[in-house]
Amino acid sequence: MEAFAIILYNSNMRSAVPAPAIRVYNLFGEAGDLPDVVHCETIASRSVLHDWKLAVHRHARLHQVLLIERGGGEATLDGRLVALKPMQIVNVPVGHVHGFRFIPGTLGWVLTIAAEILDEALLAAEGLRGVLARSAVVRGTPQIRATMKQIFAEHAARDFGRAHVLRALSAAMVGLVARALSGESGGSGSAESNLFRRFEALLEQHHLERWSVADYAKALAITPTHLNRVTRAATGDTASHLILNRLIREARRNLVYTNLPVSTIAYALGFEDPAYFSRVYAAATGLSPRAFRAQLHGDE
Repeated sequence: MEAFAIILYNSNMRSAVPAPAIRVYNLFGEAGDLPDVVHCETIASRSVLHDWKLAVHRHARLHQVLLIERGGGEATLDGRLVALKPMQIVNVPVGHVHGFRFIPGTLGWVLTIAAEILDEALLAAEGLRGVLARSAVVRGTPQIRATMKQIFAEHAARDFGRAHVLRALSAAMVGLVARALSGESGGSGSAESNLFRRFEALLEQHHLERWSVADYAKALAITPTHLNRVTRAATGDTASHLILNRLIREARRNLVYTNLPVSTIAYALGFEDPAYFSRVYAAATGLSPRAFRAQLHGDE
């Protein structure tokens, strides 16, 4: 297995405010790591095992897109009940609480994408991340359906360049889903949306400098309280948690793609004390940097 595939699905990031009553899965009912660049399955393949009901849960490091082909039911999205009909898309962002009750025999597809794949595909200046951070059910399009079928066909094959093609097709899919979400919400040109896009761009530029929430707020000429209001509206999360998540993703990449010692990675990420970096990383992911790296190489 390619190293990046392992890191993309080692999705044990913990929420800053855990909800004990809500289970956190990689996929519903599974605790183990996912084995591929993306994960593809039909709605029926998992739902039929649970009497077509998937209790509310969330995915700590995974983004999901569902497309209903035939049948329907209802979705629970962060406490909202939404009816599901044929040719509808369900967008489930990372960490959002969701559940499903499908009509028996419902047909459709579920595409699961890791947060790191989204990081590669989404440019802050384009503003897609804020749109995709909203859990919603919207009308699908023939182009979305065709792209979904293309992803599933590529996933099932084992042709040369498969991982690259899957990443490219997944990037196209999230772009099309963001377009559909933006179209149904009347666009995302509000002042708050623009502020979030500017925050995203600043985060990409300065996350290695360990800027605080106050630093980002000052650069945006707003208060930290206002910035938290903006990030919560866009993603449901605080600015400080988004800053931490960005730093942890950078650490994960370094742990997988380089042979640098953990101490060197810590210094590169702006930590003065490697031991403190290890504690922060372990608190966020459930594994120390060394344990995570050992897991990648099967040294457990």
